[in-house]
Amino acid sequence: MRYLSYFYIVIALCLAGCESTVMNSPYLSEDAELSTLYSSFSLRPKHLDPARSYSSNEANFTGQIYEPPFQYHYLKRPYTLIPLTATEMPNVRYFDSDDRELTLDETEQDIAYSVYEISIKEGILYQPHPAFVQDDNGGYSYHKLMIDELDNISELSDFKKQATRELIAEDYVYQIKRLAHPEIHSPILGLMGEYIVGLSDFAKELKNKGEKVNLRERDIAGVKVLDRYTYQIKVYGKYPQLRYWLAMPFFAPIPWEADAFYSQPSLIKKNITLDWYPVGTGPYHLTMNDPNSQMILEKNPNFHDDYYPKEGEDTDRLLLVDHGLKLPFIDKVVFTLEKENTSYWNKFLQGYYDVSGISSDSFEQAIQVGGSGDFGLSDAMKAKGIELKTAIGTSTYYIGFNMQDAVVGGGSEQAKKLRQAISIVIDYEEFISIFLNGRGIAAQGPIPPGIFGYESGQAGINSYVYQWGKHGPKRRSIAYARELLVEAGYPDGRDITTGEPLVLYFDVPGSGPDAKAQFDWLRKQFQKLNIQLVIRSTDYNRFQDKMRNGQAQIFQWGWNADYPDPENFLFLLYGPNGKVATGGENAANYQSNEFDLLFEKMRVMSNTKERKETINKMFAILTEDSPWVWGYHPKQFSLHHAWNKNVKPNLMANNTLKYRRIAPQQRQKLQQQWNQPILWPLGFVMIVFIALLLPAWLLYQRKKNTKIR
Repeated sequence: MRYLSYFYIVIALCLAGCESTVMNSPYLSEDAELSTLYSSFSLRPKHLDPARSYSSNEANFTGQIYEPPFQYHYLKRPYTLIPLTATEMPNVRYFDSDDRELTLDETEQDIAYSVYEISIKEGILYQPHPAFVQDDNGGYSYHKLMIDELDNISELSDFKKQATRELIAEDYVYQIKRLAHPEIHSPILGLMGEYIVGLSDFAKELKNKGEKVNLRERDIAGVKVLDRYTYQIKVYGKYPQLRYWLAMPFFAPIPWEADAFYSQPSLIKKNITLDWYPVGTGPYHLTMNDPNSQMILEKNPNFHDDYYPKEGEDTDRLLLVDHGLKLPFIDKVVFTLEKENTSYWNKFLQGYYDVSGISSDSFEQAIQVGGSGDFGLSDAMKAKGIELKTAIGTSTYYIGFNMQDAVVGGGSEQAKKLRQAISIVIDYEEFISIFLNGRGIAAQGPIPPGIFGYESGQAGINSYVYQWGKHGPKRRSIAYARELLVEAGYPDGRDITTGEPLVLYFDVPGSGPDAKAQFDWLRKQFQKLNIQLVIRSTDYNRFQDKMRNGQAQIFQWGWNADYPDPENFLFLLYGPNGKVATGGENAANYQSNEFDLLFEKMRVMSNTKERKETINKMFAILTEDSPWVWGYHPKQFSLHHAWNKNVKPNLMANNTLKYRRIAPQQRQKLQQQWNQPILWPLGFVMIVFIALLLPAWLLYQRKKNTKIR
């Protein structure tokens, strides 16, 4: 039996050596105790070049790598701009058409140009990169690569040498020039060309050259380097919103050396480009880009001094524990490809992802709704120590009326009352409850919470749709909406002159089971007024054509903020931005001379009491005219495991990973608790195996001993 005892001992040792983290974890065991954040991506970022990138999934990467001159304060609300690489907020001077500088006492109507002067900090270095490597003679080692020199090069990390250099003002100017390059196709060239002096002319000049152009040898009239650490941007008129654009990666620096390095045809053939391997001064740099598996950010070893904020809102006391400490706290960020929500959700519950959103499939498992409609975590989530973070999105979704339409459009009293009646009966509180699991708030106007001009409480309600009650805003009654419909000339949903039923047309792109449920719900809303609603569903290209040509009668649309300013929402209703007339973003083709004059005044104002009063006047005009059914602002939910520290949703900033902190020991301990391997089946199989093997083994031993005798 001595051999059998040895067998048991070996099995026991094997089982004892199987740690749960090794058996279960999808990550490398050596990363278990590192300060690593684990996240995912479902589609690879198409563009990591800051002149081209304009998608939220790309901002997850570009925001951590590139550094424009300004950023949003992580904790303060409303969203507040502060310097990032700049020494201070920009110095702005104003000039008339004769280039005479204007004083504060002179009128804004005299302003022909605004000049933004930006000074950056000294001593900021780029991440290590082969583009900066120089030989003993000062030439660049990797700027004139031959094909045979690239035999062993398949990705950026294969270059043996890397170097860095200091960030200078020229790098910011060089990037603005890149916005105009015809081969880059920057999505903001058209808009910025309207404001930055000379940018459109510069783009035409580059396009006409028809050959490779050295951007360093050409200048934009309105963009200049003043000295090593200072540059200026000249814009037409007064455009205070420029400072928000200067917090986006579009205006982050690009060193000319990197542009020259990546423009080599031999590297382009190997897909070694700026779109694939970004280079910046930010807290992280991209060390792995495998869109079929993982994308990894690691701490930039050359990152400059940057510190956790020392102040925030009154409720941020627990978020200020790390105030004044050097950033970033996390050493590594691992993004793993996850195509299925279910797979991601299960791994989150196992502790292998640090943060999760909440899909409709997992909502009931994660959230419980109280009797008063408030949201809380389910008992299962509480048991795991998971925290729920919510934030109202800086977005608005609405139903629009084509104001050029003969039935629902126009400025007559009858048309206004028709639109007001429809606005009342489309019950967005019910829509949010049914289709969004309650994740949203009904909009009172175009401006969402968190943006200057939004007003909560009784003063902020749309009085044409709501009344203020004991428990807040209450939607006006269907009976009242029917009275408005009578005044509009459609008693009981019929045209008072012809007796024909009122039939309205709702144009939408796409279809499917989810869309069908929403369309059925929408028809029921119009049926409250006995109005027949016909849904016209087309593909997106056809829908776009109908919108451009003004052929849609009623439509559904939405807008996500580019920057936290009321101008970015109110311009959606500015007459000169009409979709049909100019191809602009005023999809309703709304036009009001009074509103337009107030908009032109408001857009150049600072956030003062006077600006707020101007917005209130604009709001009064819009709610009476009702060019939109104001819809809703979405509410974002996110779940965070207990080892996540310094978490506060910031819907405008895209560089927030540097503020986050992870407690890896706590994570590892909980992962082991939640993922204990179930070993009894293995033990059962082994017992059965031994039971089957034992008789044969005993018989063999008996025969062996018999022969020996």
